[in-house]
Amino acid sequence: MELVEKARIRLNHWLAHNDGHQQEYESFAAELEEAGQIASAQQVREMVTLSRKSGVCLRMALESLESEGGEDV
Repeated sequence: MELVEKARIRLNHWLAHNDGHQQEYESFAAELEEAGQIASAQQVREMVTLSRKSGVCLRMALESLESEGGEDV
C-alpha cells in the first residue's frame, strides 16, 4: 500500500474519531454545567473549540492529498 493511500485511511480514521469525541465532550460539558461545575465545563468547551480546529486541519490535509493528485513522493 502506497503512502498516500495509507494517509487517506489514517486521516479519515482520525476525523471520525475526532468528531465522535467532540460529541462526547459537548455532552460532558453540559453535565458538568448542570452539576454546578461551571469553570470545568468552560474548560471542556474550550477543548471542543480546539478539537474542532484540529478537525479543520485534518480535513485540509485530506483535501490536499486529493488536490495534489494523490501521488507518492
